[in-house]
Amino acid sequence: MWQEFKEFAMKGNVLDLAIAVIIGGAFGKIVTSLVNDLIMPLVGLLMGGLDFSGLSLQVGDAAIKYGAFIQSVVDFLIIAFSIFLVIKAVNSRKKEEEPAPEEAPVLSDEAILLAEIRDLLKTRQ
Repeated sequence: MWQEFKEFAMKGNVLDLAIAVIIGGAFGKIVTSLVNDLIMPLVGLLMGGLDFSGLSLQVGDAAIKYGAFIQSVVDFLIIAFSIFLVIKAVNSRKKEEEPAPEEAPVLSDEAILLAEIRDLLKTRQ
């Protein structure tokens, strides 16, 4: 059983996935810092000094922190948009690398006539 697990864990797809998760976690921290430290203060400034992270609603003893939720939505939108841009760039690069399909040569009237004569001669034989 240990040998099977080792073979499974060492397959290329599993290692690629593990690397992607680690890089994704680090990228998430960068985006969170970008949103918390740069974007949200600017948005708050534009909206009259409003700080979203401190927004909350007190219901009894519970505090509903909808400001943190707004910040998480902005985080998600930035991550989704950046992934969209990366995938779009990769796809456009793939399109550039693909060779254009070869077009069929355009036959002149003489070539078409000769092809017809050839085909007629083949049917007579």
